Amino acid sequence: MRIAIVDDDPIVCQSLATILSATNTADVLWTANDGDMAVTRYFSGPSNHPDVLLIDVQMPGKDGLQAAHEILQKDPAARILFLTTFADQSYIAQAMALGAKGYLIKQDVAAVGPALQAVMAGQVVLGAEVLGKLTGSQVAESDEAANESGKPIASLLNEREQEIAALVAEGLDNRDIAARLCLSEGTVRNRISAALDKLGLTNRTQLAIEWIREHR
Repeated sequence: MRIAIVDDDPIVCQSLATILSATNTADVLWTANDGDMAVTRYFSGPSNHPDVLLIDVQMPGKDGLQAAHEILQKDPAARILFLTTFADQSYIAQAMALGAKGYLIKQDVAAVGPALQAVMAGQVVLGAEVLGKLTGSQVAESDEAANESGKPIASLLNEREQEIAALVAEGLDNRDIAARLCLSEGTVRNRISAALDKLGLTNRTQLAIEWIREHR
């Protein structure tokens, strides 16, 4: 896969690039040290569009959340994975509401490679610490994360849809959910779409957050 790395510490960028290249996990297209530079590089040409953008939250000038928002506004298909030292509940909720593909805490560099591969496979990557933060009041109060009706999930989704929503919240992709429940991937995809429609949500990340919020 082709990735880009955005972090205000050049040493972090270089270290990650070296590790990911040396392990044949990814080719690093470019690195940037602030949000403005990240947006500029991302849209400088099709060849600079990474498969996954690995980005920090706090940076000078335009921060990671602002940069991610701008990129996703212009390219909704962008895969953005946050990698940061900040486990702040508000940051996590904002990142997920934007449509980020994951949020990792900088604690184990070895986990970055598998996380990138999971994002490429269509999974949302959230560590245990991050999931714990997402169950707090910030998510409960987020208009982006709450279902439109305000009714409990159990009253809106049938039993099978609830089973699938629970597995989405665990971070499983459609293939793994299908294997777990002995269903086809197409059936899982259709059930998720139906659940999103019933809850007035737009993506599986919001479905995961809503499930976690109600079942904390």
